[in-house]
Amino acid sequence: MLKEYFLEQVTKSVEKLVKDNKLGQMKESDNICLQVEIPKNVQFGDFAVNVSSLAKYAKLPPQKIAELISETIDKNDFDINITAGFINFRLHNKMLNNIISEILEKKLQYAKNNIGEGKKVILEYVSANPTGPFHIGHGRWAAMGSTLANVMKYSGYNVYQEFYINDAGSQIQKLGKSLYIRILQEIGVKIDFPSDEEEAKNFYTGDYLIPVAKEFVKQEEEKAQKIKSEFQGEFDDEILKYLSKYARLKMLNMQQTLLENFHTHFDNYFSELTLHQEGKVEECIKKLDKLGVLYQKDGALWFASSKYGDDQDRVIKKSDGAYTYLTADIAYHFNKLQRGFDILLNIWGADHHGYIPRMKAAIEVLGYNPNSLEVLLGQLVNLMMNGEQVRMGKRTKMITLDELIDEVGVDATRYWMIMRSIDTTLDFDVELAKSKTDDNPVFYVQYAHARACSILKHAAEEKYNVLDGTVQNAAISEEKLKPEELKNDDYNELWNIDDEKSKENTKKLILKLEEYKSVVRNAAKNRTPYLLTRYLQELASNFHQFYASSKVLTENEKLTLSRLAIVKSVTIVLKSAMDLIAVDAPERM
Repeated sequence: MLKEYFLEQVTKSVEKLVKDNKLGQMKESDNICLQVEIPKNVQFGDFAVNVSSLAKYAKLPPQKIAELISETIDKNDFDINITAGFINFRLHNKMLNNIISEILEKKLQYAKNNIGEGKKVILEYVSANPTGPFHIGHGRWAAMGSTLANVMKYSGYNVYQEFYINDAGSQIQKLGKSLYIRILQEIGVKIDFPSDEEEAKNFYTGDYLIPVAKEFVKQEEEKAQKIKSEFQGEFDDEILKYLSKYARLKMLNMQQTLLENFHTHFDNYFSELTLHQEGKVEECIKKLDKLGVLYQKDGALWFASSKYGDDQDRVIKKSDGAYTYLTADIAYHFNKLQRGFDILLNIWGADHHGYIPRMKAAIEVLGYNPNSLEVLLGQLVNLMMNGEQVRMGKRTKMITLDELIDEVGVDATRYWMIMRSIDTTLDFDVELAKSKTDDNPVFYVQYAHARACSILKHAAEEKYNVLDGTVQNAAISEEKLKPEELKNDDYNELWNIDDEKSKENTKKLILKLEEYKSVVRNAAKNRTPYLLTRYLQELASNFHQFYASSKVLTENEKLTLSRLAIVKSVTIVLKSAMDLIAVDAPERM
């Protein structure tokens, strides 16, 4: 990671100068806060560090500070020039050549790192009610969460992915009642959902239960006829209980199938209901009570969470004896901690912002580090069609995740869902996502990979003369691109040519390939998977520029091999990044 390398060079130099009292009046206690930049003018160098911020401590001109620092840096593989407080670094060709060699050697493991140090992470996301199809917001959490899991695993974290099934509330009975009506309709009973809006809220009136009812009638014909014969205008409790369980399993299976097809794989589906059935909720309440943080008020049981950073106390058990949503959530997070996870990482909707301090309060009370809880708050997705925003709820419009996937495909849906930071609203342009143009980000990136693969294939198949006809009918195969076959000096032909534009684009592409290491680390460390898609766009752009300015298959064998090595490196890094976001890297399009 060259950015980090040069920052470290400057930082160590500053620390040594300060220790030796050679940097003006600057002391060891002074704050050193420096950053690496890419110079806008390539004539200055490849990387730059602005040391002007140290002037207020050293009481020296920035130019003088930069000169003092540069004098203590070992310049074996790069040159330094100073411009008004900026220390500019220009890489020697050897460092650029080494980047290609390393990529060819490590292949898809090129950017793998261990910043996670094996920390155990439970990543919980999606966690929807098993009462119907996923909406497009769930798709964003699924794409973000699974990508984040991939990049964190790649960076040395021990990640366990979990889906929390919200199946303990009244919504399951509500689902059962809704299926009850759909089955009655299917077997000929004249019945419909309540016309009154308030009463209709106690049912799920969507059409998605119709095929479930048809399947039930077909598979359980005897039970269906029993339902028809015994129905007297009221729901039978025993049948309702059975249908609630049946509908829950069907909806959950539907959700799980969609997630798998969407390249989202969970290690566990954790049922909220089991927390109640196994007494975990009551056990947690007893522990909180023993710790002296619960009290009675107005017939309800309260948690004194305001003593631990929450803005007010929270009800744990209502006056009617029913638990609040918070109660089971506390028990669930307590269960996660008891399972030995170091980091509890959740993706929640933005409307759960107020939930964070109360959950941290509970974790602290239970004897754990409240900072072990990390929450990413996701903003909504606006679906755009023909330049207009789709209003959710209109049945003529696309409103479910599976419908969106059917329309634009898994790759495009995943890519678009990951493109923006999770804390910003995403505008999903359906028509653009379907298009096969450079304006479509996923097509642009996939085409870059396919083009690179095509070049390699063409090199292996095409018969042409190299070295001015000295070698006849030679085909360049990938066997010749093995690291042990290509030495560092073999790449020097890249820099010995007279075409300055080609050399400039070649260097830009190689430096962009090297940047992948930093992108992966930052995406994992800062929980920002969208950095991968942004990087892919930039790498694809740099590759297309390189291809436009540099003929790959030439009559100069060393130049051809060197450029093919770069092309091969592009396929490796593109494939690695697309694997992390679980998007296909096609070899032809």
